[in-house]
Amino acid sequence: MIILNKAMFLGLLKTISYLLLFYYGFKFLARLFAPFLIKKATETIKKKAAQQFGGQERQRQENAVKEGETIIDKNPGSTQESKKSFGDYVDFEEID
Repeated sequence: MIILNKAMFLGLLKTISYLLLFYYGFKFLARLFAPFLIKKATETIKKKAAQQFGGQERQRQENAVKEGETIIDKNPGSTQESKKSFGDYVDFEEID
């Protein structure tokens, strides 16, 4: 009985020591690599933002109106009928 309790206590102590070792190891590695990972992520975000802005800028330059040129945009009138007529209205009366 005493040997079994001692073995359980040593197993518990071993498990706690592994958990603490893992926790402090992860904490150390996070402090070591976090600046690099954050820098890499910000560079990636900057590149994506620059690509999106550059694409919009190119579209503006391509669609730019030359001096003296006139462009008229017309929207066609709404020729579609309203689809609000679902059926006939039936007036109900109360029966006592």
